Amino acid sequence: MRGMVGVVVLLCVCSWGGSAPAWAQAAGQAAHPTPDQSISDLTILNDSQLPDTYPHANYEYRFHARGGVPVLRWRIEKGALPPGLKLEDDGLLHGQPERAGEFQFTISVRDGSQPQQAVQKGFVLRVLSAMSLTWKTEAHVNGNRIEGSAEVSNTTPDDIDLTFIVLAVPANGRAVAIGYQHFLLRRGTINMELPFGETLPRGGYIVHVDAIGEVPSRNVIDRERLESSALQVAVGP
Repeated sequence: MRGMVGVVVLLCVCSWGGSAPAWAQAAGQAAHPTPDQSISDLTILNDSQLPDTYPHANYEYRFHARGGVPVLRWRIEKGALPPGLKLEDDGLLHGQPERAGEFQFTISVRDGSQPQQAVQKGFVLRVLSAMSLTWKTEAHVNGNRIEGSAEVSNTTPDDIDLTFIVLAVPANGRAVAIGYQHFLLRRGTINMELPFGETLPRGGYIVHVDAIGEVPSRNVIDRERLESSALQVAVGP
């Protein structure tokens, strides 16, 4: 008798008709999630302001995203990278920028889902001059002298071999050197004052202040120039 009851129960279970019970449907859904459940929104994680760099310096930066379905592919949508830099499709930005400037561009990332997800974000990258040259006291006439001073800074990670030359250029005739220095401008130097001045014959002059910075280990040369307004020396022979 017990054997017959077991057979009846088994037959009842095997011949269950109609739709599956709720618990069976729930189990099936958990085992096979819908596409909306398995794919999260694609988001670019990097800040809009990228790390600064300098002309001819090695630059390497990787973009990261969250969500989506591998494989992710990156590309430039609008704007332009600094000349000398390249964006690989795996999100690696690398190279050596050729010139200073502020560069704005838009980058997109696309995933491998169907339909494909894509998202864009704008970025700014500043390529700073390897050194800066500004007036401290602009060139001016003092009696029969032209004098003044400039400030030089080095915010790069390298020491710079600096040549500082100041020329007073007359309207007619040869330029006269009124300042010269040659020294190692240490990294992290900010607003170092470099004075200049010399007694000159009567006449009109324009002052050119040139700073030539070299980093031999990286074969980098940076040039900066200041130019005065027209100056007139009225005292003298």
